[in-house]
Amino acid sequence: MTKVGIMETAIRDGHQSLIATRMRTEDMIPALERMDAIGYHSIECWGGATFDSCMRFLKEDPWQRLREIKSRLKHTPTQMLLRGQNAVGYRHYADDVIWEFCDRAVQNGMDIFRVFDALNDTRNLETAFEAVRKAGGHIQGTVCYTISPVHTVDNFAAMFDRLVEMGADSLCLKDMAGLLSPGMAKAIISRVKGDHPDKLLQMHCHDTSGYSEMAYLMGTMNGADVIDCALSPLAGGTSQPATETLVAALREFPDLDTGLDLEKLGELADYFRDVRKHYWKFESNLLGVDAGVLRHQVPGGMISNLVGQMREQGQESKLPAVLDEIASVREDLGYPPLVTPSSQIVGTQAVLNVLTGHRYGTVTRETKNLAKGMYGETPVPISAEVLETLLGDETPITHRPADELAPEMNAAKAEIGDLAENIDDVLSYVMFPQPAREFLQWRRDGGGPDRELVAAVIGAMVIGEKRAAAPAQPMAPATNGATNSSAWRDFGRMRQMQ
Repeated sequence: MTKVGIMETAIRDGHQSLIATRMRTEDMIPALERMDAIGYHSIECWGGATFDSCMRFLKEDPWQRLREIKSRLKHTPTQMLLRGQNAVGYRHYADDVIWEFCDRAVQNGMDIFRVFDALNDTRNLETAFEAVRKAGGHIQGTVCYTISPVHTVDNFAAMFDRLVEMGADSLCLKDMAGLLSPGMAKAIISRVKGDHPDKLLQMHCHDTSGYSEMAYLMGTMNGADVIDCALSPLAGGTSQPATETLVAALREFPDLDTGLDLEKLGELADYFRDVRKHYWKFESNLLGVDAGVLRHQVPGGMISNLVGQMREQGQESKLPAVLDEIASVREDLGYPPLVTPSSQIVGTQAVLNVLTGHRYGTVTRETKNLAKGMYGETPVPISAEVLETLLGDETPITHRPADELAPEMNAAKAEIGDLAENIDDVLSYVMFPQPAREFLQWRRDGGGPDRELVAAVIGAMVIGEKRAAAPAQPMAPATNGATNSSAWRDFGRMRQMQ
């Protein structure tokens, strides 16, 4: 009997953490039907940074990606990461945007919504909970794990109590930076499972510090129902622990056995090992264990992008100083958990402090808004001295930030005009105005090759690469697209496009 479920993250958080969210839909398509047959609890495939990257870097429609994935996952629920009032963007959006986004996500194929707030301010989750419930989706209420003087077992338990009161269908402890020690995993999971025995409880850990496998083992032994893992080619480092490793480890405990087939998982791993080679120039090179994360707390998805940004500016050597400054800025700003968007806010301010040599000499608008309460209430009140430095004589707000926002959808429809072919396009524009406009214009001007066709080319490549050694059972895509010379040229152009 299967006791512990696995959520597979390879096609969302795995590649977000290790190759800067650059995996293309056509590289996912050939594997999806085999992933569907594995028996995963769910497959994370959308949300997080994927929505932005699809348009900004890959010239893809994120909604089309979701539809194509859903069409191939006949038996396995889809899952996404939803940033509460931020949806999949980096600011708070008006309530009408959240209602429309959640409805359209369900209509396009999303099943489970992992809903979190960067500050663990449950006021920022209220509209998203209501919208997902009305749309018919599954609400996974989420608490972001972090370490500070105020983040205790009692504190986390109280947050979970509130999520249950709000109507969460399941619960998740989200350890985005790999900070969850085995002892704290045992303490929190046993407490929450004891308080809410009927709620499915899921764990999400990154492998950055080396804690995560131990945390998963302690968590599952104390009541965790599902753990998040990534197939081994997209696991480890700043990603999740390897799916195959956890499946093998839990097999030794009859009460925890996942029931998944290691041989089939190995076939999928072989496929994604080849896929990862295509994205070599987006590698973060942050491999193995980084125990420094226990001090600076920078999460996996952020640190790979931070390295890339520092490298582009020729300032990669200053990364250690930036990581030290991140810890200091976080303390100044009331110990927010470092997860999107608070991680970007704290990280950007720390970079400015280091590169300019003057702390808070230049203050970003986002840092000011965080101090002003526009992202919600920080875990610890920001000191009067820091507030004065950041805000001058401005007064922070104390109400729900989204109460300040007027409806946005009608204005967005007018602004984007006929470039938007449907309401999904309008939502893309609301979330990311410039990248969406550029993408929609590119599509209007002719766009690129059909995703099905490109996936067929990739399937043909896999067949060709493996034919000499193993001519049977190639991982071919579910498509009948031809692989003619024109398709190969289009495929080449897609590989060059950034």
